[in-house]
Amino acid sequence: MDSEKKKKGGAAKYAFIIVLLIFAFAAGLVFMYLQNLGAAYRPDDDSYVQVKIPEGTYAAGISDILAENGIVRSSRDFTLYSRIHKLGASYQAGHYALSPSMTMKEIADIISTGKVNTIKITIPEGYTEYDIAETVAKEDGISKKKFIRLLESGDYLGDYSFLKGAQNNEHMLEGYLVPDTYSVPAGTSEDEIIKQLLDAHKEIFDSKAKARAKKLKRSENEIMIIASIIEKECADVGDQPIVASVIYNRLKIDMPLQMDSTIQYILGLDGVRKEDLLYDDTEVESPYNTYTNAGLPAGPICCPGRSAIEAALNPADTKYLYFVLDDKLDGKMAFSEDYNDFLKDKDAYYKARDNG
Repeated sequence: MDSEKKKKGGAAKYAFIIVLLIFAFAAGLVFMYLQNLGAAYRPDDDSYVQVKIPEGTYAAGISDILAENGIVRSSRDFTLYSRIHKLGASYQAGHYALSPSMTMKEIADIISTGKVNTIKITIPEGYTEYDIAETVAKEDGISKKKFIRLLESGDYLGDYSFLKGAQNNEHMLEGYLVPDTYSVPAGTSEDEIIKQLLDAHKEIFDSKAKARAKKLKRSENEIMIIASIIEKECADVGDQPIVASVIYNRLKIDMPLQMDSTIQYILGLDGVRKEDLLYDDTEVESPYNTYTNAGLPAGPICCPGRSAIEAALNPADTKYLYFVLDDKLDGKMAFSEDYNDFLKDKDAYYKARDNG
């Protein structure tokens, strides 16, 4: 009987030790799991993924999004990490640039502080609206097709009263998308980008600019048309007010502007770019043709920069009627009052260019 009890006691003790070992082993596994829980999913993968977390997404949903984008090993892991550290309520919606090489702490810190990823878009002076569409579309997630559709048919008149004076056609926004470098959150829609560019115009053409335009007896749209021609005709900022004076002087005496830049704009709408125009080009039928139509073209021919707008508002006081690039080929202009002097300047420029 005693031996039987001893056997049972030994078996119970043995069983207890086995259970204790299993528990210890399991505890060790749990400890190792928790220790490794916050580790990066793929430490050697330094690629980045644009991840969108929509408004109202709970921690579990965020975990699913991170797992689906390959940022974390599993949704369950990130959910558990968030619960352990009580972070779920701090996560914020937005567009983030995240990498699988990030630890869970790094990921959690980013989406807890709302440090959204931003993109920079640089639009040079003199770009047309289609040039701008091409530039903007190079950023991830932005559709060139949709951007152009909004440019040509978007409803912006209600928010931007200055467009009421612009040409009422598919090129209504031409000239009003301000060249600059913009920082926008990743995921910003095409419509929001266009509005940001139009907002910049409101800042430039302020009450002072409006008063100056009124003094010149020109509408805001006419000033923007003149500025766009200045931008395309003259790269040298110092010469821009003088080019502006030539435009105003010609308009004053009803002399055709005959600006090659307006013809280049017409050709550009068809995807054609030319260094030198032919006579037939100047005969093209278009409301933008300043060779065959009197006065200003139908609308701006590009989006001018601040200096060109300033020149259009403050033209130099000259009697010049002609200009051509200087034969020094330094980007500056040669101005003249007399047509024969202009022809001499023109010949000198082409001779210097062709020999250069």
